[in-house]
Amino acid sequence: MGVITLTPLTEDDREQFILDNQYAFRFGAMEEFGKRDDHFEEEGEIISRKTIEESIDNGEAYRIRDDGRIVGGLVLMIDAETKHNHLDLLFVDPAAHSRGIGYAAWQEVEKLHPETEAWETCTPYFETRNIHFYVNKLGFHIVEFFNRRHPDPHDPETGEENDYSSDEGSDGMFRFEKRMKP
Repeated sequence: MGVITLTPLTEDDREQFILDNQYAFRFGAMEEFGKRDDHFEEEGEIISRKTIEESIDNGEAYRIRDDGRIVGGLVLMIDAETKHNHLDLLFVDPAAHSRGIGYAAWQEVEKLHPETEAWETCTPYFETRNIHFYVNKLGFHIVEFFNRRHPDPHDPETGEENDYSSDEGSDGMFRFEKRMKP
């Protein structure tokens, strides 16, 4: 691993960012479940184009670079008023996994927003690699588990395809929080 930097996403890189994000999420699911995975938001994709586009459009999107070479991306939702911010998306190219890139990228995020009082993020219950990363590497705490008996009240799709009430689709999401200031 070289020098990890974050650079704002450019319009001409938007399409590749979406494709790279979908590839990384698909890889994670394949690693966990194999070819039988059924945790898709849209045909063949763990995370839909619509979800990624809405995230980019409503947040701060960055490319993660290792000595200038693109190795991932992330999207932050910043609330300047409450100072409670949200990590909406974070992905690292699977070829660059286990090299400390995600950790170094997160250190850059914290430098970008030192005013943050609390960070929040979510990840599916089956993403054990992500759970380990957020809890054991970054110091987040699991504070809630959304599932069919406890749906996410902020999820615009709750009550529709993401209501956790069937055996298909999402079976649950962990919500994590990292307090930066008391």
